Amino acid sequence: MAAASFKRICLNSFKSSCCFANCSSLSNRKMSTQSCSFVDVEKLGKLMLIGINRPEKKNAVNSEVAKQLVEHFNRFDDDEDSLAAVLYGKGGTFCAGYDLAAVSEQTDDLPVRLPQGQGPMGPSRMYFSKPVVAAVDGYAVAGGLELALMCDLRVVEESAIMGVFCRRFGVPLIDGGTVRLPALIGLSRAMDMMLTGRAVSAKEAFEWGLANRIVATGTALGQAINLANSLVKFPQECLRVDRRSAYYATFDAKSLDDALKFENLNAAHVLQQESIAGATAFTRGVGRHGKFNLHAEFRKPTSKS
Repeated sequence: MAAASFKRICLNSFKSSCCFANCSSLSNRKMSTQSCSFVDVEKLGKLMLIGINRPEKKNAVNSEVAKQLVEHFNRFDDDEDSLAAVLYGKGGTFCAGYDLAAVSEQTDDLPVRLPQGQGPMGPSRMYFSKPVVAAVDGYAVAGGLELALMCDLRVVEESAIMGVFCRRFGVPLIDGGTVRLPALIGLSRAMDMMLTGRAVSAKEAFEWGLANRIVATGTALGQAINLANSLVKFPQECLRVDRRSAYYATFDAKSLDDALKFENLNAAHVLQQESIAGATAFTRGVGRHGKFNLHAEFRKPTSKS
């Protein structure tokens, strides 16, 4: 059942020959599947795949979808065996934002005050301790753009469109868009997107740094899985503290001095925990000439000869 499930993902997402090769090797890994009414969750090796499953609404989020997304991202962050997550949309669209039909039916004041870390789109105000990769196809607009911005990396199909489409209908960005977008691409370009609401192509998004990878149409999920898997092979504590220090410097630091002090204190324990083992492996010849396939080599005993 698990192999059949992953073969289905491969057929839909791995179009290039290299992706099919990766599919073959991944299909033998341990994987479990859980399906919810609006969110599909699959465990694939050290990854957790979280898929918005509302294709008839272009994966627009309502309160129930938001609730389920929060539940599963909390589960991901608490799961010590899940080292990275991939967020995607099923049916050819990443996410078209919040369901405006649900907004139009709201008779009372819309809930703006939500539990700590939660936004109308669900996990958009959360901070995760581990990397999350977005697999963007179709449209990632309005709140859907904000979910993509929430992720550490964005793999974007060449035909995908990103934009602040909610500009047309008087719906503000309240899921981190005005905070994360300027930090990622600069204030001037963020203002271009936010004030005009125009469609931004994958090519332009890549040139701006909004997209980290451009991939062929139909391959975003598979390529995002490949990218996420490339992260889990590294020493994880080192990866996480560097990630945390970068976020602190970008959003929390009061000054350069504050950011530098945090970086030092945040990473100090890694020197003993992972760095010495890494340096020892290097002296044995591991990782020379830019080789990256080396994490397992850290565990090999030092030769006594």
